[in-house]
Amino acid sequence: MDGKKRPEATADQALRAMDRMIALAQFGQHDIAGRLGLNTTDLTCLGFVMEAAMAGTSLTAGDLAERARLTTGAVTGVLNRLEKAGYAHRRPVPGDRRRVHVVMEESAQARVLEVYGPFYARLGVLFTDYGPQEIAVLTDWFTRARAAMQESLDEIRGVKDEEGA
Repeated sequence: MDGKKRPEATADQALRAMDRMIALAQFGQHDIAGRLGLNTTDLTCLGFVMEAAMAGTSLTAGDLAERARLTTGAVTGVLNRLEKAGYAHRRPVPGDRRRVHVVMEESAQARVLEVYGPFYARLGVLFTDYGPQEIAVLTDWFTRARAAMQESLDEIRGVKDEEGA
């Protein structure tokens, strides 16, 4: 594998390092949300809206509720706060007066990246220490670990798959 020589580590060591990183990230999200004038739920929802905008799509309020695992009433509160803070606005869905698209304000991404930018820059520098094959392994691991985490959370929440329902 390309890249520089790495110290040996066990799966247990990797899991402990991951647990510490996740804990730090949870606290960090609270701090970042506060810096942006939001709470962590609002920041998470804004992240979903940004992700859709960067992909050239938009979410309906219902889509956002589903992704964030919130009720439609709770999403209404989130959208009210995101609008008040100048991060997003609602746009009616043509032909359906009950539905709205959640649209990111033009300045929102820059405002968010102003806070996240230094962190992403540090990660960018960190990635230069790894070769393409190592980055492919990291990407594969994170993708598969996310799927395993989703499966575990679905079990915890009592969500049944299509076959087991």
